Amino acid sequence: MVRRILERITAPVRGLHQAAYLLAALTLASQALALLRDRTFAHVFGAGRVLDLYYAAFRVPDLVFALVSSLVSAYVIIPRITGMDRDKTRELISESTTFLLGAGGLICVVLAVFMPQFLTFLYPDLVNSMYQAEFVLLARILLFQPILLGLSGVLASVTQVHRRFTLFALSPVLYNLGIILGIIVLYPIWGLPGIGIGVVIGAVAYLAVHIPVVLSAGVMPRIRFPTLARMYSVMRDSIPRSLALSANSIMLLVMTALASRLGTGSVSVFTFANNLEAVPLALVGSSYAVAAFPALSEALEKKEQGEYMKILSTGARHIILWSIVMLGLVVVLRAHIVRVILGSGAFDWNATRLTAALLAILMVGLVVDALELLFTRALYAAHQSWRPLFYQLAGAVLTVVLALYFLSLPNTGILASVAAFLKVGDIQGTTILLLALSVVIGQFFLVFLSLVALRSVAPGLGRTLLRPFVDGCIAAVAGGAAAYVTLALEGGIAPLTTLVAVLMQGLVAGVVGLAASALALFLIENEEFRTVASALQRLVRRRRGHLSEVLAPSVEEPLQP
Repeated sequence: MVRRILERITAPVRGLHQAAYLLAALTLASQALALLRDRTFAHVFGAGRVLDLYYAAFRVPDLVFALVSSLVSAYVIIPRITGMDRDKTRELISESTTFLLGAGGLICVVLAVFMPQFLTFLYPDLVNSMYQAEFVLLARILLFQPILLGLSGVLASVTQVHRRFTLFALSPVLYNLGIILGIIVLYPIWGLPGIGIGVVIGAVAYLAVHIPVVLSAGVMPRIRFPTLARMYSVMRDSIPRSLALSANSIMLLVMTALASRLGTGSVSVFTFANNLEAVPLALVGSSYAVAAFPALSEALEKKEQGEYMKILSTGARHIILWSIVMLGLVVVLRAHIVRVILGSGAFDWNATRLTAALLAILMVGLVVDALELLFTRALYAAHQSWRPLFYQLAGAVLTVVLALYFLSLPNTGILASVAAFLKVGDIQGTTILLLALSVVIGQFFLVFLSLVALRSVAPGLGRTLLRPFVDGCIAAVAGGAAAYVTLALEGGIAPLTTLVAVLMQGLVAGVVGLAASALALFLIENEEFRTVASALQRLVRRRRGHLSEVLAPSVEEPLQP
């Protein structure tokens, strides 16, 4: 039985539909496990100093990964090794691996040596605590992570080319399991460094799942001095994307540094809210952006401008509609969402309310955050790779400048108004709301720049997005109002003293809100709603009578040797 399970996990997935269903299911599992990881953090540590230290230290390897590892990512390597013979594939994989170990290792060694000074510059309030030695050691241990994940990216290119999608999708699941292991098992033994060791264990597992495929393909990398011409070609195509990632990582690092100066727990609640917003972003924004990218590229390669415009407009319209509908429901149910996912153990009611308020602000930016994923790929498809970089830099600069400006204002101004509106004016630590507000404004500015740039390849795109925006607002108001009334009616049924009671109240209100949104979209004859409804009906019919038609491999997919 175990052998049969292993064979299924390592077997190639040839069909497009099979791969899509598999990846979707495992992505959902990964997101659920990430939420379980956050719940474990919240339960054990609460929004306190220990968790602030962990999240602050984590931003350093994130920056290293963006600067170095993404230069030779699977995004660039996959097109090169597709159809390449075994020897040349091994050469490219070996040189990429050696480059990562050399360049990344050098940066990590320098950072490790000067880590106390670096952390003191970024987080003076956190360094001057009883956990100083553990904080520095944790940051040093975490420097192994970007190297391991960078190597995983190189090996994952082989896994994807050979269509071992189960192994590929299992990587983030194992990574989160390693972190949970660090929290539950290793932290009681070694303190903060134990969590870092758990992260490294997860990163090793992330890497290890790809090794069997690489071995079977005969392309296991070895130390090989990189060829200048080959690595220059890889990095030339990667640099715009890598620097764009770096700009975002630097912005997050600065925002975390600012949050660390706003009091205990500020870094934790800010990170929790970002992680919660990342779930609908992955479900709505990433799904449409990833699905549209190949089609956008193909349309422009064939010089089919109309098809490019149609694909881009369709993806953007759906993103706008569903993001706004989600916004209406999450704003009403924000406290229930945070309380169900995070509200246990050391995570108290004030931390729940503050995280919920941050989530509401960040959800306002969901629509533009998701659109940016699509617009960036649209610009890449149009061979305008440098524009996303410039826009990311502009958005990051505006975000940081706004954050510094907002923090300089008296607490009786914007902060008091925002805190009162979100019903958190009576608790401490609300200054962190200003950082979330600056992030959202920066996202709107970034999308505005991208939309202006797309006029050259998709003229009139903006006009096509007005209707889904209006329809989404109508559906969001209907759904939010229905959910709010339902919560009011449920208020006296059962006391909200248990997880089950909170979950059931929020679930019922959420279902009623979704039904009201769907009814509103049906009554106003929204085109995107009709499209989704028709697709679901076809899917149900096929599953009942013609499952083989859905799961049949596509004859257009090239088979790999």
